[in-house]
Amino acid sequence: MMHSSSTSVSTPSHYIRGAWLTVCLLLPVALLNYLDRQLLAAMKASVMSDIPTIATDANWGFMLGQFKWVYAFLSPFGGLLADRIGRRVVICGSLFAWSAVTWFTSQATTYDQLLWTRSLMGISEAFYIPAALALIADFHLGPTRSRAVGFHQMAIYCGVIAGGFGGYVADAPQLGWRMAFMTCGIVGMVYAVPLAFMLRDVPSDNAQKNEMQQSYDRSILLLLLNVSFWLLVLYFTLPALAGWVVRDWMPAILKEQFNIGQGQAGVAATLYWQVAAIVGAMVGGALADWWMKHNVRGRIYISAIGMTLIVPAIFGVGNASSLTMAIAFLILFGIGWGFFDGNNMPILCQIVPARQRATGYGIMNFVSISCGGLADWGFGKMRDQQIPLNVIFSVFAGAAIISVVLVLLIRPDPSLIQQEKE
Repeated sequence: MMHSSSTSVSTPSHYIRGAWLTVCLLLPVALLNYLDRQLLAAMKASVMSDIPTIATDANWGFMLGQFKWVYAFLSPFGGLLADRIGRRVVICGSLFAWSAVTWFTSQATTYDQLLWTRSLMGISEAFYIPAALALIADFHLGPTRSRAVGFHQMAIYCGVIAGGFGGYVADAPQLGWRMAFMTCGIVGMVYAVPLAFMLRDVPSDNAQKNEMQQSYDRSILLLLLNVSFWLLVLYFTLPALAGWVVRDWMPAILKEQFNIGQGQAGVAATLYWQVAAIVGAMVGGALADWWMKHNVRGRIYISAIGMTLIVPAIFGVGNASSLTMAIAFLILFGIGWGFFDGNNMPILCQIVPARQRATGYGIMNFVSISCGGLADWGFGKMRDQQIPLNVIFSVFAGAAIISVVLVLLIRPDPSLIQQEKE
């Protein structure tokens, strides 16, 4: 965003405080966003026992997939809405809506009701991530952008970790799976109220005036004709093929490969690599912001380094001969993922202007999560056909290698780089 010289000089400390306050306000929202969606996967046995009409694993898998497809389809619309009417309204409305759905999930007594709540969860959650990351990017210019996004992603990883322990909550007689959903839903709805008063969009005088005068339809057309944007979409998508399989299948993989219990497998499959991803996001964000002071492609290089760590990690997970070795490679995967995940929106900010960012990220989500759903389905099919695990993960590692090439082909827009420096 472009700032006048008077704004930059007279109110820097006030603006910086507001920028970091925005990140802090969004941290609980990001955590709930992933906690609420992850809980169900960790509580499979309890939920299926309590709702007999689910009946089969095929029905369970369809229900989990339903969330992904609905979420992916609506992500671009969520981005469009955030770019058109403002980030704050979309964020607060999304939080309240998905929290209400989370509460209603606790009341489901049939498979059809559970299927509807997962569909509604996909609709309501699809609007948050594009709007939130665009708002953080609006406030945080070049010097702090990657670190700010990294902090937000850290909360997402914490949500995944918390969701991984959901099975223990479901097994506790005094708690149970319904209490978990009820509590998370109430917390989210309550937090949405003060958030609506405290959260702010970037002041209008900080927006690019020439961009505000531009036709919105023309702005979207320019986005769709941007070659670097589509390179970023592909770069964002290919690693997600492995990412979704690691999230959704790794507990079952570790249980089967190393003959361990469901609880131990769930924690081993989520805790270590998510903690590593938090470290990766923090370190990768700081390094990217530092490198940007010396090279306009600094964020791209840090992200590429992260991807080069992901390649051997994916290959190693597929060839691990012990649980310890598998966890070690998952930790490497997490560090690389943090480098990658924390710099996607900052890189997007180098190739598209502010008015296109939420829409752009929504399109990235649509393509990535749609393909992630296919990866989940394809992985299951390949396992049914007895294709060796190391062969499957070698394919995913090959996709990550292609990603390294794609991100290095992205060319930042000089005018947007100049705006980061002003």
